[in-house]
Amino acid sequence: MSRAPVPALGQAGPVPPTQTVSKPAPSLGPYNAMSRSDRKPVLGLLLSAHRRHASALVATAIAGAMVLLLAGCGPKSAKVLALSGATMGTTYSVQVLPPRADVDPNALQQRIDALLAKVNALMSTYDPDSELSRFNAAQSTDWFAVSPELVELVDVARKVSEASDGAFDITVGPLVNLWGFGPDLRPDALPARTDIDAARARVGYHKLHTRAEPPALRKDRPDLYVDLSAIAKGYGVDRVAALLESEGLTDYLVEIGGELRGRGVNGRGEPWRIAVERPEAGRRSVFRIVPLHDLAMATSGDYRNFFEVNGERYSHSIDPRTGWPVQHPLASVTVLADDCMWADAWATALLVLGTETGHALAESRGLAALFISRIRARGTRGAEDQYPAQATAAFEHAAEDATQ
Repeated sequence: MSRAPVPALGQAGPVPPTQTVSKPAPSLGPYNAMSRSDRKPVLGLLLSAHRRHASALVATAIAGAMVLLLAGCGPKSAKVLALSGATMGTTYSVQVLPPRADVDPNALQQRIDALLAKVNALMSTYDPDSELSRFNAAQSTDWFAVSPELVELVDVARKVSEASDGAFDITVGPLVNLWGFGPDLRPDALPARTDIDAARARVGYHKLHTRAEPPALRKDRPDLYVDLSAIAKGYGVDRVAALLESEGLTDYLVEIGGELRGRGVNGRGEPWRIAVERPEAGRRSVFRIVPLHDLAMATSGDYRNFFEVNGERYSHSIDPRTGWPVQHPLASVTVLADDCMWADAWATALLVLGTETGHALAESRGLAALFISRIRARGTRGAEDQYPAQATAAFEHAAEDATQ
């Protein structure tokens, strides 16, 4: 929404000289899938005829986004430092163009690993000793002391919940688990209405409260369950980006479990090029290429994690307001934003809302969003599904600016 290790992320242009450090971090346990696409990267091999010359197009597919690497002739590229490891039950990849020769790859890797381990220790729902797990386990409705970072992230989540009329809700975990998209085994049949109603009674972002000083969380009912998986990876991307910038590194691409943030340029002096994936189950192909320059990007989709009953698809994109998986044609939403945690949360919210409502809300708030629907082919042998797309004005503007 285990993953195979992510190969070093690529970039537009010829293969640059690359120094790679890959240090697997301890497995920190997967986050619950919460209204997200299944974030399992696959190394896809696609053949493409470049406009100027024949070349091989290699794409690292990351659940809705692919980082493109065109292998062929072209100008010499700068040396790229590629780092990768494990975090949050998934993997991370970092590409950096060091501005100086004294950057120690191993030391930088250690700082990134330590930072992500701290994020996981705060927000994991699979580590019983994490700060969030201890809050979830507390059978009290009193204020529970937590870190300022956790309060900050919950506040961001609440703002998106309020703006989306509850389509985004970090307390939706009981419903996700009930439908078989959490750590529990998938049920043999659809949940009973009584079970859905019981789970819905435990859900509601308005039942969760924050306090800045001293930092604390409070819940209205003891069994409220908070799951930050739909925003934590984006937050982790932002933290790694801040770490790189504190080290004077301003040309980079950071990815955690499919969420990305790029600044500066790649080895050819161009914006990082990310391919939005066609939301088609069982296949990997490019839908649209987006230059990512001083922007973050997150994609949410319904096409990697779902099951079917009597020909009806039930995806893990659960609408917290109804308790049911969404049934509209919207298959994928990609959001561009300054910060990855905001892009992460909004991608989930807009996917739940659907094309019509989601697009209208995104336009009214100036969000840069790309909506891709799936129109199922019926009645014609060999007919393929259609994937109409609709982008907000802000998305087109952001994508255009990145090419300048």
